[in-house]
Amino acid sequence: METSDDAGVFRLDSETALVQTLDFFTPIVDSPYEFGRIAAANSLSDVYAMGGRPVTAMNIVCFPVGELSEDILKETLAGGLEKIYEAGAVLVGGHSVDDKEFKYGLSVTGIVHPDRILTNRNAKTGDSLILTKPIGTGIIATAIKGKLADEEAIKILIDVTSALNRNAAEIMLRFNPSACTDVTGFGLAGHVLEMAKGSRKKILIHTDMIPFIQKAKEYALMGLIPAGSYNTKKYCSKNIRIDSSVKQVYIDMLFDPQTSGGLAISLPEKNAKECLKAMQDEGIFSSIIGEVSEDSEEGHLLVN
Repeated sequence: METSDDAGVFRLDSETALVQTLDFFTPIVDSPYEFGRIAAANSLSDVYAMGGRPVTAMNIVCFPVGELSEDILKETLAGGLEKIYEAGAVLVGGHSVDDKEFKYGLSVTGIVHPDRILTNRNAKTGDSLILTKPIGTGIIATAIKGKLADEEAIKILIDVTSALNRNAAEIMLRFNPSACTDVTGFGLAGHVLEMAKGSRKKILIHTDMIPFIQKAKEYALMGLIPAGSYNTKKYCSKNIRIDSSVKQVYIDMLFDPQTSGGLAISLPEKNAKECLKAMQDEGIFSSIIGEVSEDSEEGHLLVN
């Protein structure tokens, strides 16, 4: 917990450790089925970020009985089940309560070898940083809430957030990664800073190498920035240095809270290039966005 890692890990024996996580949230799209797929992919992601493999999942449901149709709940759970099966996991139950606000997610248990656990605190000087999904889903979700998002933007949001990190994680594990985290509610800058703090390093990222969603950039320029972005930026300000040449719109997008974002992976430079090629050969969206530059007792993120 000291370095805000992605999941809890409990060693059972010399060969097996449990990876445990849970997450749930309110709908970010109108389609119940797509909401279920997104929420489940988001919950499963933390296990992948720890180097683990999801095994079981349990539904977490808060539902306004009497206010919404039961069909909405059925479609949501069906969407979630699709992603659980895609992950190779099994649904073993769950819990539901009557709540005025609809929420859905999963409690997920995975397994990992105790010697192969990945955390966000072992990035090494000279490592490259790979990102496996584009940035900007929080801004698009804000545009959807404001009824300003067009169909193209909504489709991009669904495609990005419903994609599992399973394939990216399986490829990553072949290339000796040093550290990993997934990019979610604290935005790219916040989660990379957590890696920098946990590893006691300076990490440099380049905005011209970061894949920003064009539609999200357009909405950001309109001022559609989630409130959480400003809170994260304020919280992280002490340990982040942003070059004066970086445009404000990219600064805003760096702190955009992501739903079911990609993996941020730190691994040796040579391995990173080979890993990137392997991911791209499999059709996985991925980019090298920066590097681990030097030791830093407090941990710092540099943005140019």
